[in-house]
Amino acid sequence: MEIKGHTVEEIIDPTGILLGERFEFILQIVVPEDDELYSENGIYLKAIIAVEDDAVRIAQYQLFEKGTNDYIDLELEDDEKEFIVDYCKGHLA
Repeated sequence: MEIKGHTVEEIIDPTGILLGERFEFILQIVVPEDDELYSENGIYLKAIIAVEDDAVRIAQYQLFEKGTNDYIDLELEDDEKEFIVDYCKGHLA
């Protein structure tokens, strides 16, 4: 898995209920053809990243096919999740 680009936006909690900060990352992802996530059109991932004190984690994520914006009903493996958290840590606004 390779991340070719991203956008990030801070999510403001108007209620003040959530602890810490939340960010929405949209990651442009490239995977090899033999990966189950592979799509001819390409894929992107929307992730809500939670930052509480020094802890950074994925609160939620969804995979989509580029072009059609169809939801891809697959789960990331643990090492892929760690890769995404590390990437997002390095690109927090």
